[in-house]
Amino acid sequence: MAEPPVVIWKHEVKRLLRYKELIPRLEEALGKFSRRDSAEVIQPVRTTVALQKHNGFMGLMPTYMENDGVLCTKCVCFYKREDGSTLPSTQATVMLLDPEYGNVKALLMHPDADVLTIIGTGNQALSHYNVFTEMFSFKEADIFAELGEVINGTKPAHRDKTTVFKSLGMAVEDAVSAKLVFDQWKVDTG
Repeated sequence: MAEPPVVIWKHEVKRLLRYKELIPRLEEALGKFSRRDSAEVIQPVRTTVALQKHNGFMGLMPTYMENDGVLCTKCVCFYKREDGSTLPSTQATVMLLDPEYGNVKALLMHPDADVLTIIGTGNQALSHYNVFTEMFSFKEADIFAELGEVINGTKPAHRDKTTVFKSLGMAVEDAVSAKLVFDQWKVDTG
């Protein structure tokens, strides 16, 4: 039976999400995704909607993991903000849904690696940094993120040296993380 959704706020997610539990689940889910078995993981290419009037975009990144009973989507909004704006340029909400009823349930590394490399910035990059530096020891962290500067024209594009790729698997990561947090929340609230 469908139940009303719960909202699990950022501070609760931080308390409930344990990286040592998350990493093996991500490894398993991304392995299933890599095998391209639609009975295991379905993650279509993200859908984007231009918000031209507001200098932004909205992206939807859904995932369905039939055998695990996980249906999840992340809604991300990106905006070009004026210098000095106190508004965030990126905001995201991850929704865990009940795959049977459709209702909202709740609003890799080589062992010898010593350099953490993150492509991109923002909250997602910070989350990746926090996960990996808690789990492993690094001598340094290299962060590559000039896309915004290229888009607004303050840095050259270097098209001959650039490979554009779709960040496949990110919605799978969101789905696994959301289910882990929700399951832990259910245990904690009894």
